[in-house]
Amino acid sequence: MSIETKSAHITPAGGNVFADLGFGPEEAAALQAESKRIISEKLAIKESLMTELAEWIDEKKLKQAEAAEILGVSRPRVSDVINKKSIKFTIDALVDMLARAGKHVQLSVQ
Repeated sequence: MSIETKSAHITPAGGNVFADLGFGPEEAAALQAESKRIISEKLAIKESLMTELAEWIDEKKLKQAEAAEILGVSRPRVSDVINKKSIKFTIDALVDMLARAGKHVQLSVQ
């Protein structure tokens, strides 16, 4: 049995995947803009949650290993939070860590 692994097309960095999928130029541009807006909002939420965690660690004067034990994650994960490596986290994981830190996360939709 053989599995086909060759890619027929790759959208270049900075390209528009929606145009590559066959959407017209105007619709592809609108879809790409909306996608970028959504991603930007999610990154802002992650940034805010990570800032709260980093401030909590700083206020408690915790070493990364101590914070990791309380948060239920590895020490490198704490380092990733402090260094705001948002790509490595889901919003859910950050909310869980804040809960373990005794913080209450409240959602507001506008």
